Amino acid sequence: MLGLIVILLLVLFLPFTIKTIEHNLEMFLFTMGLAAATISGVMDRQLIEQALTDPINITLAVFLAGLLAKWFKVKLEKSILWGSRVLTPRIFFGLTVVLLGLASSIITAIIAAIILVMIIKVLPLDRKSEVRFTVLACFSIGLGAALTPIGEPLATITISKLDKDFIYLLELIGKEVLPAIIIFGAMSILLVRPMGGEKGLHTVSQPESYGEIAERSLKIYLFVMGLTFLGHGFEPLIKTYVIGLSPAFLYWINMISAILDNATLAAAEISPAMDTGTTKAVLLGLIISGGMLIPGNIPNIIAAGKLDITSREWAAFGVPVGLATMLIYNIILFFL
Repeated sequence: MLGLIVILLLVLFLPFTIKTIEHNLEMFLFTMGLAAATISGVMDRQLIEQALTDPINITLAVFLAGLLAKWFKVKLEKSILWGSRVLTPRIFFGLTVVLLGLASSIITAIIAAIILVMIIKVLPLDRKSEVRFTVLACFSIGLGAALTPIGEPLATITISKLDKDFIYLLELIGKEVLPAIIIFGAMSILLVRPMGGEKGLHTVSQPESYGEIAERSLKIYLFVMGLTFLGHGFEPLIKTYVIGLSPAFLYWINMISAILDNATLAAAEISPAMDTGTTKAVLLGLIISGGMLIPGNIPNIIAAGKLDITSREWAAFGVPVGLATMLIYNIILFFL
């Protein structure tokens, strides 16, 4: 347990304090994942096979999206810029955040994140606006994808463990998630602005080389592989200190999903024996805090990797937004 706590602290703080780790986050998390799985004694053939296969789909999706973005760059840029001019950039930003959040429950969080990256690469945003737009959109995607079992693994695992139907999660947390998606869209209208003002849009992105596309895809593969090891490695810690706590404690403790795979946490925590209120608290704690840091959710990993957003940049905006959202929903869940 002591070793796992040390690894948890290293994962939380080193990416923000050592630049070499910050710029090589994929290898760092991969190494920490190996260490956690080894220390906890869960490293076996089955886990290794799972870690090797889990990243395949997302890696292929990222690689193919990179190729499509390269091959159809001009057409994509024209379509995105046309839409942003017709609607005005700020309205376009807000609608993008809302529509990707809603669509992610059907097209999956992975595809929604890839579309987001394509859009951001076309629009001329200053660095601060680019990071804000990315983080807000990833919060929206992470929340929306949890509404159906095809949106993301967390939802799939939850439906499977509870043996519920397709729309169960929409009925359970939909009235909390949908307003949040709209609020994140409104925040993007207020906080994101194009360079040169409302009429200053023009194509500025440069296509990636085939080598850069391949390198980025490999990093995503290692990143997801590391998260698989990390999530399973921390299971003994979770089962010992987390399971059985009150709904309010579970809600806040699940902020650890900012650095751990929330699907693994859901697999460890969700139980048919839970009442509806506890299940809702667990799920909302996981999906809200998943947007706070880069490792917290697949959309974050894809977007940060493709846009070269550092852990420090993401946390500077993502943590305050996530904490504010957690506080609001804490009041809604446990006081109202």
